[in-house]
Amino acid sequence: MLCLGFQLSAQGTEDLDNSLSQDSAFKPAFKSSLPAQIDVDFLFNYYEQDGNNSAVTGGVGTEELTDYSSIILIQIPLDSQDWVQINSGINVYTSASTDNIDTRVSSASYRDARARMFLTYHKTLPRKNQFLQLLGGGSAESDYISSSFGAGWGLSSADRSRDLYLGLHSYQDTWILIFPDELRGTGRDIAPTSRRRSYSLSANLNQVINPKLQIAIATELVFQQGMLATPFHRVYFPDDELPRVEKLPTKRLKFPLALRANFFLTDWLVLRTFNRYYWDSFGVNAFSTQMEWAFKPSPFLSIYPSYRFHIQSASQYFAPLAMHPSDAFFFTSDYDLSGFYSHKLGLSLYYSPLYGIGRFKLGAARVGLFDEIELRYAQYWRSTGLESFLLGLQLGFKL
Repeated sequence: MLCLGFQLSAQGTEDLDNSLSQDSAFKPAFKSSLPAQIDVDFLFNYYEQDGNNSAVTGGVGTEELTDYSSIILIQIPLDSQDWVQINSGINVYTSASTDNIDTRVSSASYRDARARMFLTYHKTLPRKNQFLQLLGGGSAESDYISSSFGAGWGLSSADRSRDLYLGLHSYQDTWILIFPDELRGTGRDIAPTSRRRSYSLSANLNQVINPKLQIAIATELVFQQGMLATPFHRVYFPDDELPRVEKLPTKRLKFPLALRANFFLTDWLVLRTFNRYYWDSFGVNAFSTQMEWAFKPSPFLSIYPSYRFHIQSASQYFAPLAMHPSDAFFFTSDYDLSGFYSHKLGLSLYYSPLYGIGRFKLGAARVGLFDEIELRYAQYWRSTGLESFLLGLQLGFKL
């Protein structure tokens, strides 16, 4: 079956490669081919960022953050038709930004951890070239609990040149409300609810045009309801000494539309392009474009340099520090909802030798400790001054 590795998430306008995103780990498994063996992948990421527009302190102040992420992916064949995938992991991060929730710095909010587990069950249907997927899981950290459920249906054409995937997913999130300490007990420490519900309907179409070109089109409609603001984000007004808690509407629509195209220029060179338009009811419009070159200098080594450009307009509810009108009903100083543009450079190295990596002798045979290894690096710059980078390592083997 055709596979472009195309997954679209409408949870945010831009992917910063920050594994702290609450919903990014819950993705449908689009693999439809049955693994002959148990596939196991270990992923390790180190993410670091810094900037001077923290929403915790009203749009100014440090955005320094470091995140260590470990993920285990296990795909297990159940029989000749079905398989299950287990996606589990943990993030441990430190954040100078959230440390400023309290006026006493170096508090418990400086360091936190997030654990998650997601399961996918894949069932090949009696009708040829169709499959069903059921998904579920959840994640938790000190002030946030999330659970997710979903289902997907896929269909392939008789010649396997076309794939269609439809998915329906729901997310149930609950906050443990934490407010800035100077607002506790003042009557300003209020929120409309501690819950958030999200529902998404997604569609993905993959098509082989000819031996040199493959394309994929994806879209997703997301409806969110409930607590869409962050209770410990401060917002300052010019005529008020005390800040207020960020306030946003309790309903939000999101709609992205994306196109990916893979051009097979030669046997050793592929150009991958990605373009994405995003709209939401908060007034944010965004566009992202990415190019990735896939070089294959040997049968076992692949090199992937990439570049992405992103630009977006500001939400109608955003304003910098002390720039909101005094009669504003909704307000935020979160620069993720500001107008900005960004650049991202990336480089990945993938190595999968015929006899594995780290070979050792097992009886009369020589086996590899791992079947494949991938190293990833990404550097990110935003026009607001935020900078970040990511280092990643993936190790895979079969049982």
